[in-house]
Amino acid sequence: MKRRSLIKAFTLTASIVAMGMTWTVQAAETIKVGILHSLSGTMAISETSLKDMALMTIDEINAKGGVNGKMLEPVVVDPASNWPLFAEKGRQLLTQDKVAVVFGCWTSVSRKSVLPVFEELNGLLFYPVQYEGEEMSPNVFYTGAAPNQQAIPAVEYLMSEEGGSAKRFFLLGTDYVYPRTTNKILRSFLHSKGVADKDIEEVYTPFGHSDYQTIVANIKKFSAGGKTAVISTVNGDSNVPFYKELANQGLKATDVPVVAFSVGEEELRGIDTKPLVGNLAAWNYFESVENPVNKKFVADWKAYAKKHNLPGADKAVTNDPMEATYVGIHMWAQAVEKAKSTDVDKVREALAGQTFAAPSGFTLTMDKTNHHLHKPVMIGEIQADGQFNVVWQTDGPIRAQPWSPFIKGNDKKPDYAVKSN
Repeated sequence: MKRRSLIKAFTLTASIVAMGMTWTVQAAETIKVGILHSLSGTMAISETSLKDMALMTIDEINAKGGVNGKMLEPVVVDPASNWPLFAEKGRQLLTQDKVAVVFGCWTSVSRKSVLPVFEELNGLLFYPVQYEGEEMSPNVFYTGAAPNQQAIPAVEYLMSEEGGSAKRFFLLGTDYVYPRTTNKILRSFLHSKGVADKDIEEVYTPFGHSDYQTIVANIKKFSAGGKTAVISTVNGDSNVPFYKELANQGLKATDVPVVAFSVGEEELRGIDTKPLVGNLAAWNYFESVENPVNKKFVADWKAYAKKHNLPGADKAVTNDPMEATYVGIHMWAQAVEKAKSTDVDKVREALAGQTFAAPSGFTLTMDKTNHHLHKPVMIGEIQADGQFNVVWQTDGPIRAQPWSPFIKGNDKKPDYAVKSN
């Protein structure tokens, strides 16, 4: 009996050890994925939801068996709207946490902060926000819009009869690289359309700016000179006081329409949108678009927000950079499956030409050479409920032009990704 008991005990112990080894192996057999978004500071209003969308997408992929039989393990860091800290956190993710890929950044200054790190260490970054172009790194895949996929079509719309036939343009932005470069492109574009410098005003405010009283008063004065539109590249929580001041001074879209490139459903959640009805935003996706893929996407997000008790879960919304995050993670996962590896060089090659049926209602393609998505362009009008009514869109996705033809010398730059340093 004693011998039989000892055998049983040994067998049980061996089983437990074996199970423990299995659990250890399973724990090691995950693919670490970095999430690099500001969860505090001036950009938290926009970036926190991208972190949450990334987590939802990872959960979705894991529920279907992961990637190449391995679960995705998110590693979340907070660079706190501090641009040098983005580089530090990016290096930490690549060298200490050993992530296979990073999804992150919003502002171009944060992306440019991390870019040398990713190129030095051959890391892989997916950048989900519209930007100024003038960049095409082999270590970055750009799932947001280039200027020809947002800014240029928006201004063309404002100049059209359908869009109000604007003759004067007030370019208002946050003072950093994206607004300044985008407005440089727009000024050149407007010149090509016969708009004189006297009909273009350009004003910048710092991150976190909150007093727009004088600026809105100046917009009203400027608009006295002819049919005017405001092009807003204001980023972060400054959008709240800007839109509130428009309402305070009674400046309505019927008088001077504002088209924003960095305001979507998420930013409007904290604002009384009734006085803003009719103002515009240009994106590549809106929550309100109707198709089966988007219906499921929105429903899944609302359920996720409620399940995880996210702030404002009862009024959870989706927006363009969230969709771009979702598409980017799925495309990366598809490429890893195709490459049968997380090796950056192999995944980079496998990403060329990847397609994904996106919530926008279009099948998006990752360009084979320039690392940018082919995307549709949509212009939406703000509604009283904080949603957008799409008033104009392209017939289908259009190819990005990272090197804008409206910047001198860009015609000589290569149409494929090269290191920036």
